[in-house]
Amino acid sequence: MNYTTLPNTAIKVSKVCLGTMTFGEQNSESDAHSQLDYAIEQGINFIDTAEMYPIAARQETLGLTEKYIGTWLKKSGKRENVVIATKISGPNRGMGYIRNPLDFSKKSIHEAVDLSLKNLQTEYIDLYQMHWPERVMNMFGQRGLAKIDTQWQENFFEVLSVFDGLIKEGKIKHIGVSNENPYGVMKFISESEKHNLPRIVTIQNPFSLLNRLYEVGLSEIGMRENVGLLAYSPLGFSFLTGKHLNGILPTSRLGLFPQFSRYSNANCHKATKLYKELAESNGLTLTQMALAFVNRQDFVTSTIIGATTMEQLRENIAAFETVLSPEVISEINKIQELIPNPAP
Repeated sequence: MNYTTLPNTAIKVSKVCLGTMTFGEQNSESDAHSQLDYAIEQGINFIDTAEMYPIAARQETLGLTEKYIGTWLKKSGKRENVVIATKISGPNRGMGYIRNPLDFSKKSIHEAVDLSLKNLQTEYIDLYQMHWPERVMNMFGQRGLAKIDTQWQENFFEVLSVFDGLIKEGKIKHIGVSNENPYGVMKFISESEKHNLPRIVTIQNPFSLLNRLYEVGLSEIGMRENVGLLAYSPLGFSFLTGKHLNGILPTSRLGLFPQFSRYSNANCHKATKLYKELAESNGLTLTQMALAFVNRQDFVTSTIIGATTMEQLRENIAAFETVLSPEVISEINKIQELIPNPAP
């Protein structure tokens, strides 16, 4: 296992991060504990979760993912051996059952942090992330922003001030953003520098062979400003394993939750077929090529992987040993030029 540090911190993290959003929906508590045990055995020390998990989100299962991690932390006694990242839910998701309003006010942030600490059975959170911007903006399925949210009032300073207090209390160590765009990242950075407030260290956004939008604007910011990408959905909800090319498997995540159609449109089919042919012509599985492509990027701090079976987890972790040749990268880029970012 290879390791790096969260930017501008002394926290050492594995280049592979265990994503946990299936815990509590597709995976039982026993399954979750088995995955966590295996991940630790393989050298993974970085675990990502969120208050709204599991996915697909619903009121009946709210918080189960954090709770399963919490019972594992208590049972294993490995809290000091792992880095825990979780998130506060942003607005615009139809999830008023989490709290109302879903904003980043001082009250909401404190309530969310305290509940996550309770669920995780820990006294501190290593990386606390804002799951979406508080302002209304494009979420999934759109490549650009045509209108801005005129109802939202800028509050970057106020939000950072709340996090500053929580860091001083010892409840969180560092902060990050998720599903953000260049405007939000730069505003958080400038406000933190201007007022000597906590600086975001990571951004958790999608990045895969089917979605390389991070390269447009955010990659330069990340590298110049030292904000690391935690790349999620590197396999596009398993579409980049190639197993869905002849039809969505009914027991898979895409089969169980058809609302997640981001990675299964016609252009995703076309691109994935080409990527699969490329991988196999070079003696690779599509899974190996897809994960190796994400892992090789200079702007990626860690790649978040998730699995519903131990077999999938073993395959995914092993794929990070793959190194892609310049020739394969060149062919990947030709496919990207032909069918750019089919899963925004």
